[in-house]
Amino acid sequence: MKEENSIPNSRRDFIKNTATALAGIMIVPRFVLGGKRPDGSFYTAPSDIISLGFIGCGKQARGLSNSFLSTNEVRINAISEVYKDKAQLLLNRIKEAHTKNPQLGAYADIPVYNDFRELLARKDVDAVVIASPDHWHAAMAVRAAEAGKDIFCEKPLSLTVKEGRAMVNATRKHNRVFQTGNMQRSWPEFRQAVELIRNGYIGEIKSIKVNVGPPPIAYNLPEEPVPQGLDWKAWLGPNEAVPFNAILAPPITQDIYPRWRLYKEFGGGLVTDWGAHMFDIAQWALDMDNSGPVEIFAPDGKEHPFLTYKYENGITMTHENWEWNNAVLFTGTEGELRIARGKLETTPVSVKDRKIGEAEKHVYKSENHYKDFLNAMRKRTQPICDVEVGHRTASVCNIGNIAYELKRPLQWNPKKEQFKNDDEANALLGRPMLKEWRIKM
Repeated sequence: MKEENSIPNSRRDFIKNTATALAGIMIVPRFVLGGKRPDGSFYTAPSDIISLGFIGCGKQARGLSNSFLSTNEVRINAISEVYKDKAQLLLNRIKEAHTKNPQLGAYADIPVYNDFRELLARKDVDAVVIASPDHWHAAMAVRAAEAGKDIFCEKPLSLTVKEGRAMVNATRKHNRVFQTGNMQRSWPEFRQAVELIRNGYIGEIKSIKVNVGPPPIAYNLPEEPVPQGLDWKAWLGPNEAVPFNAILAPPITQDIYPRWRLYKEFGGGLVTDWGAHMFDIAQWALDMDNSGPVEIFAPDGKEHPFLTYKYENGITMTHENWEWNNAVLFTGTEGELRIARGKLETTPVSVKDRKIGEAEKHVYKSENHYKDFLNAMRKRTQPICDVEVGHRTASVCNIGNIAYELKRPLQWNPKKEQFKNDDEANALLGRPMLKEWRIKM
């Protein structure tokens, strides 16, 4: 019997074997072997590809699939969706990406699960991308952590403060990597703004204005027929039954973001929807990623015309309209800084282009929110917007909504995550969930 590493016993055999080997090498695409591309970037070898499962397949998920697949570092192995038409749209998007980019490899059929727990049971899924409505986030993320999956979850992290803390606890207990989808932390204009503020270029911060939309309202839409292919009970999940209306889950003929986020049963209004982005930048700039404000004042038409947060250091932050939409205005003792997507202005004007020196304060630098998550998975480190960060930002939004609802001042303990001597307010830190979907809080 010939040994595996024996030397060929004839020149003819040697030539034949060498030619066969070379032919095999020549037909393997370069990206299969890893190494560098012509532009100096690296191919991802198959052993380094991360397998993803998508939970929720709507408009946001389709954008996220593009973002993750464009890294050339992932493969989407399974999806879960309760609306069949939307599942098919995502499958079409993934197939199209494989067709356009041969580095993704050949497209293979992707299973679709109505119940996301079946996706979590798959051993060939390394991480999940949760792009469901907010009322589902905690129930899904906690179970994903328990199943040993790393997690990318859309913002706002949670519908309530208690659900957010439960997500943090599950992540830590099961040693998972968790990235919140606050992608502005990976954008250069926001990083520049935060570093300018932390290094004192507009002096000591005195006040912050955050311009995002209003708080949520109670669900009040009329009943409409449930469309074919939508499992409405599964869409509601942890929530008590309410009548279907297409505002919550629009048909695929309408390429819009659904407006479930406007109703407090499912979202936190624009206070959490856009606030999760913009209050997040304020939290980051103030180095409050593990804390938050200590007082919240509801608008009273007098001393506090706008919802007002107060931090322990005396800085105030208001939720109010100013010239820029979906933006933040920082006022310091030596100037101002205004920041929105793609737009950074300062007073004095020269401050905005100031290069932060090596010896000055710097924040975590991520240039791609999705690659940052994948790198953290490989290194088993915390990504730029870890679950605790996402939870603290969502908490700022959620306690603001509680102040709006109760229409009175509140005192907040960010360490205990409770209101001081206020049973009525503390009762709003969580919510009832149907038994099947309850989590430990």
